[in-house]
Amino acid sequence: MTRLDARALGYVGRVTEPVPITTSLDGIMKSLRGTDRVQIGGVFGKWDAAVGPTVAAHVRPVRLDQGVLTVEADDSAWATQVKFLTGTITARLVEVAKVQVERIDVRVARPR
Repeated sequence: MTRLDARALGYVGRVTEPVPITTSLDGIMKSLRGTDRVQIGGVFGKWDAAVGPTVAAHVRPVRLDQGVLTVEADDSAWATQVKFLTGTITARLVEVAKVQVERIDVRVARPR
């Protein structure tokens, strides 16, 4: 691993200059899941704005992994609705959160 590669991954073992913690976290997250904190923060932080308050009240993002967003609906009817709205939700996430999602997987939450 070259010094430049080490810095890009946030590795600080032999790098003599300080590396910002955000760079380290980005490198770790990217190497583990292929998704950086900006993408995750965009989806989770701007979910309500992207989907609107009505959908957000019944559907929440639970995971973003390598372009696949998993959402959880509180009812099967809402899960079906999200499947129909996938194209719109994907476009809104790009517009509002600047995040490109390749696929949305929908699941129904277990009753508590």
